[in-house]
Amino acid sequence: MLRTLLIGFCVLETVAPRRIVEACEPLAFANPADGRLRPWTIPIARLEGIAFTLVLVRGTNPRGLRIPLAGVGLVMALAPQRTVATALEAAYENADDLELRSWVVPATSLLGALYVTVALLAGRADAPADEPI
Repeated sequence: MLRTLLIGFCVLETVAPRRIVEACEPLAFANPADGRLRPWTIPIARLEGIAFTLVLVRGTNPRGLRIPLAGVGLVMALAPQRTVATALEAAYENADDLELRSWVVPATSLLGALYVTVALLAGRADAPADEPI
């Protein structure tokens, strides 16, 4: 059920990335109307939707994604303020003008910890049943 919902969201992000971004901006920013997206932000969001859809549809944990996922997660968990600042600079022409809501940085840290956990558990799930974990 959860996998189906995630696939649905990823397909929606692929088909209508601007709508997803526009729906999320008021949740993340106190002044969402002030944001000016960079030209590549929407195409990158679409690419993200395609990539996650492919991973979810395959239904497997690709081994090659574990280390990058853990690395990104570690950076997010340990340096959430810097992660958010870097992501905003990459996505918005006027990142300094945007007022983040108070939950964004702590949520980034928690999401990073989740990424690390998923990467570690994926490694355990990949272990053959007859080998000790």
